[in-house]
Amino acid sequence: MPEYQVQHPRVTNAQLIGVTLGNALEFYDFLVFSFFAVQIGQCFFPAASQQTSLLSALATFGAGFFMRPLGALVIGGLGDRLGRRPMLMVSFALIGLSTLGVAVTPDYASIGIAAPVIVILCRLMQGFALGGEVGASSAFLAEVAPPSRRGRYVSLQFVGHGLSMLAAGLVGVGLSAVMDDAALAGWGWRIAMCLGVAIVPIGLALRRTLPETMDADVSAEPAPRLATYRGVALFAFLTMLSGTIATYVLGYMTTYAKTVLLLPSGVSFGATVAVGLAYTFGSIAAGMGSDRFGRRPLMIWPTAIATVLIMPGFWLLSHLPGPATLYSVSFALRFLLSMATATAFITVTESFPPRVRSGAIAVVYAVATSVFGGSTQFVVAWLTGVTGDPLAPAWYMLVAALLGLFAMSLARETAPICVGEKHDEPDAARVVGVAIG
Repeated sequence: MPEYQVQHPRVTNAQLIGVTLGNALEFYDFLVFSFFAVQIGQCFFPAASQQTSLLSALATFGAGFFMRPLGALVIGGLGDRLGRRPMLMVSFALIGLSTLGVAVTPDYASIGIAAPVIVILCRLMQGFALGGEVGASSAFLAEVAPPSRRGRYVSLQFVGHGLSMLAAGLVGVGLSAVMDDAALAGWGWRIAMCLGVAIVPIGLALRRTLPETMDADVSAEPAPRLATYRGVALFAFLTMLSGTIATYVLGYMTTYAKTVLLLPSGVSFGATVAVGLAYTFGSIAAGMGSDRFGRRPLMIWPTAIATVLIMPGFWLLSHLPGPATLYSVSFALRFLLSMATATAFITVTESFPPRVRSGAIAVVYAVATSVFGGSTQFVVAWLTGVTGDPLAPAWYMLVAALLGLFAMSLARETAPICVGEKHDEPDAARVVGVAIG
């Protein structure tokens, strides 16, 4: 197996922020859509019952995920051939356009069936762009990082997720404090989306200055046999599946608190502030801790503890609904699982060689998120409505956590400090993978 040499060009903090803004905008948009799912459903999908309207909105939200594998193949693959920088520009521009499209589309009462059609098309475009964004941006961060700080650099993806959750939660709390439910349903949610779109010009300006990390000699090499990395791909799929379901269940807590626990909007939006803080701190801990202690401990132990806490946490929510239980349970589970998920993603990113890194990361991430990310909130809402059991989200989340824990327990260590790879990219076939597959 050849050693892959990668240059580590110097980047500024502003450039690193520009790279992480793409996935951050994804999470901001997802949260806004999730927070205002009830209002968006009423706007574009009027129905006889609120449950039907909500499910229609969540199904539209999930539609974008089906385009992610195609975006991963196209944008992620081109990132391995043409370079990381041009694909980072393309994907972010498409994300911004599609998000703006949803924000400015007139409601069903104004233009009829055209309204939901336009919204669905915008979601499909956004899914296509996001399918390739994660591969190109993660590859870039891994390749500009000094080996001993690779965990911290790659974890910036998840730090961005957490900060965007925090921002979305604060926006939701602020809007609910100054608007009644009618105003939120009519146009308040559009303000929240437009605030996200406002960062697109900044992100594009910062991304234009990025150095290219994909060496022309490497891109000209024949791609290695993907069968060599089937263990890595399986590990990536199972851990991303687990992390995706956890993320979207916890992201659904605002709607869950409002529709199932019957808490006020202001209290419900506060759950995302707690989740955003936990996601940010957990991701920072993952990057710093995994660089110092290795990847395995920072994956396995947080997931194991979270697995034990999921059912008791949701039981407390259903029996003692209120701000204290909602915020504490959301924070604890999100902190532990973000630490584990971010570390698993670091492992995946450094396990693929540069020649296929962008496309491989994009594809495995897109498949997991398209199947389980797009469907999780719909499934959770449907299960809760059909069974009447407020613990339905917990059971779904528990199964996902167990699958992730299984994969993590079989993974080998990849941190350079642990495997003695101080300067070169690690030989993934030798130092990473899962015993299964």
